[in-house]
Amino acid sequence: MTLLRRLSVVGSAVAMGAAFAVVAPSVAVAVPSDAELALRWAPIHYQDTDSSDYDADYLSRIDYDGEWDTLNNWEHQDDDLSRLGGWTYYSVVETSTHWFVVYSYYHPRDWEDFPDPFDLFTHENDMEGVLLTVRKDGSTYGKLEAMVTVAHTDFFSYVPAGSTYTTGRETVDGTLLLQPVNGVPHPTTRQEAKGHGAFAWDGAANFPGGDGVVYAPSATTAKVPSSGNDRAATYRLADVFAAGGMWARRSDSITYAGFGTFRGDNGADNSANAPWGWDDQNDGGDLPRGMLATDPAYLVSVYFANQGSFSLTYTRNGYRP
Repeated sequence: MTLLRRLSVVGSAVAMGAAFAVVAPSVAVAVPSDAELALRWAPIHYQDTDSSDYDADYLSRIDYDGEWDTLNNWEHQDDDLSRLGGWTYYSVVETSTHWFVVYSYYHPRDWEDFPDPFDLFTHENDMEGVLLTVRKDGSTYGKLEAMVTVAHTDFFSYVPAGSTYTTGRETVDGTLLLQPVNGVPHPTTRQEAKGHGAFAWDGAANFPGGDGVVYAPSATTAKVPSSGNDRAATYRLADVFAAGGMWARRSDSITYAGFGTFRGDNGADNSANAPWGWDDQNDGGDLPRGMLATDPAYLVSVYFANQGSFSLTYTRNGYRP
């Protein structure tokens, strides 16, 4: 349920020797839950699909097969396609000026169609995603100001039209396009087939090869695509910080080979990362592995310039209990 934070302005005056208080009318400011905020800004997602193994490009949960053993996710992926309903993981941390929302897209396989005898391009499990920066502007859900995406070992930066953000340490790579869901504008993202690098959607009407799945966020329905060319699929959201979820299991050797790294033994061993394991290969020594999720305020503050009022102090951050 949405909470209401009531703000009152109290003044005092003294007249004819008597003190009295003058109370202005209270102003109700809606404060969304993390789930509500994440759903409001959840991207419309354009997922390219491989013509020879299209269902391996479907978004899914890590535990789509009913358990959290990530050493068998490659093998189980083809067993029952009805389990591959669309899901996306999210986390929210906040400062006094902003919310930072990470969306993480999971796939059981990362592969290439050509032979890979040295396991350079193939591995079990895959997770890449995006970080949104949302200003607390007095409205219920704030104002979207920037997006950073994860494509393998590189991050890419985007801003929506009208944002004041400009190039900082990292170059702004393009304009973030928005599209409506039930009349409300949402950011748009895209992912490659097979390797699943994530970027802002470029507005192209067709996917490479002509086939792909378009996922819209939904509060209730995790739809399995009807084919590798479904333009009306939906995904639901799963909280990274949920009890028994991704973060709670961060030390579980059944799921993780190390901090922020999933276990996997198909192709290159242990080669997929959770958000707190994501890293850009060349963005500076002061931005170590995982900071896109664990310290997004600092990362955004150096990636961009002209942010305006921008706090680096967290009022809430589940990655820093």
